[in-house]
Parts: sequence; C-alpha cells; structure tokens
Amino acid sequence: MIPAMVAATVLVVATILMHYEALRLTSDHLLDLPLPPRSRLLVVVIAAFAAHTAEVWLYGVAYWVSIELFHLGGFGGQPVAGFEDSLYFSAVTYTSLGLGDYYPTRALRLIAGVEALNGLVLIGWSASFTYIAMEKYWPLHREPRASRRRLRVGPSRART
Repeated sequence: MIPAMVAATVLVVATILMHYEALRLTSDHLLDLPLPPRSRLLVVVIAAFAAHTAEVWLYGVAYWVSIELFHLGGFGGQPVAGFEDSLYFSAVTYTSLGLGDYYPTRALRLIAGVEALNGLVLIGWSASFTYIAMEKYWPLHREPRASRRRLRVGPSRART
C-alpha cells in the first residue's frame, strides 16, 4: 500500500502543477492574442480541456505502469486489453463518471479514489478560471453591437 500512496501523492502534485501551469500560461498570454473576446473565451475552454486531457493521460500511464511493471494491482470486470483500457479507466475515474465495467483491485483502489477527488478539484478549478475569464471578456463582445446601434443612421425601429 505504501507504493500506491507514494504514486497517488506524486500524481496529485504533478497534475496540480500541470494544471497551474496551463492556466497560468493561458492567463499570461490571453491578452497578447490578436483575437476578439469570444475567441479568447474559446481559448480558455480549450486550454482547460487540454490540461484535463493531459492529466487523464498521466493517470492512464500510471495505471498501466503500476499494473505492468510494479504489479500493484489490476482491473476486474471486463477483460483488459492494454494501455487503452487504463486510459479509459482513468477518464471515467477522473470525471467521477464511474461506469463500473472496469474496477481497480488491490493497491490501485487507492490511486483510483485519489484520482476521482483530484479530478473533482481540478475540474472545479477550471470552472472557476473560466468564470473569471467570462466575467472579464463577456461584456467586451457586447460593446461593438451596442456601439453600432448608437451609430445607426436612419429611422429608429422603436415607435413611441
């Protein structure tokens, strides 16, 4: 169980650092991008999604290495074909979906439980980051439309 505790700790620290760097780089360079506000919001969402994808892959590799090299446990349920099943299990666990067609055995149970909690925290962090970006950029994509209404020449559509 000690190797699984060490692996879980290393994975949590690694994914937090990955997530921090992804969001920091996005935040630092978002203003430099020659994009309209709507596109900047898309960049924020894509960057967060890319960070989550990398983190799921990291856990997937960790499961595969834990099974193949360190023999810390395995998966029960459906027959496991290889790395793809470890990656699939990681995605289902990280998102807390938990379909149950695969389930961890022995020491992998601890890593899976930690991954679910880690995914929940990091998804919440991304949601918060996206909300802050939307709060900053959402009003900006309305300004040109409002300016165009004020500059419109001709009769007003509103009848008094």
